[in-house]
Amino acid sequence: MSFFGVSGMYYSGESLAEHRIVLAEDSNLFSSMVSKRLKELFDIDVIVCRDYDDLQFAVENATFPASLAISNINLPGAENGEALNYLIDMSVPTVVFTGSFQESTREKILAKEIVDYVIKDSVFAVDMLAESVCRFLTNHKHHVLIVDDSPTARALLTTQLKRYNFRTSSAENGAAALDLLKNNPDIGLVITDYNMPDIDGFELTRRIRGSYGPHQLRIIGVSSSTNRLLSARFLKAGGNDFVVRPFVNEEFYCRVNQNLDTLTKIRTLSEKVGVPAKASA
Repeated sequence: MSFFGVSGMYYSGESLAEHRIVLAEDSNLFSSMVSKRLKELFDIDVIVCRDYDDLQFAVENATFPASLAISNINLPGAENGEALNYLIDMSVPTVVFTGSFQESTREKILAKEIVDYVIKDSVFAVDMLAESVCRFLTNHKHHVLIVDDSPTARALLTTQLKRYNFRTSSAENGAAALDLLKNNPDIGLVITDYNMPDIDGFELTRRIRGSYGPHQLRIIGVSSSTNRLLSARFLKAGGNDFVVRPFVNEEFYCRVNQNLDTLTKIRTLSEKVGVPAKASA
């Protein structure tokens, strides 16, 4: 099966029918639309929960845990966001699908460490939700390397990427990063800090590009510096993107997705024409 997402994602692979998805939605219209779309795109049978009691029963009496939940912020019996709190407390990865959304709402739901949110404000809303679901269920195929000399920064990025279901590795300096790349040929994305003591982000990018082309591995540079020329220097060194700290969650995830989408399309094309997408370093 294949799927083209609204933001440019392309998925071509096996059915995702083995995944169990719980949908907490009291609207008959949206529950029907979402259930139908996920079934026809990915062969996923959705368990629809119309109220808070249904949701608790579905989560606590399942034969195996849900891979993902899709939840409205307000649900009958949980008009003050209790459903979302419950899902997070039960360690169920959750995508919020809501029609009421303000900046204060965004801050509250992101603080709960949800996977993503989709707003019911356009004709593309259901397809955007389908893309979010597909990304989460398939992100484990992507291996991301985080390079930063700060343990705190590495931990924060690792936590954020694992929330999105990526596989991660981390390195505290450039030399360790190069070793990890040699020993892990499945790494498809490197996120590297600029200011590091032994090999800075520019030099690390140059060395990586000596063995891996942009069609084999993507590189995103990061920095908290206000120097606007850093992005240009990263790109000239062979990087593919640059993000300034502190990150806006949605922008960071979008940048990661865009780079991995590009890599996936290149690898798919390479397979079709019989050209190896990843050579040994």
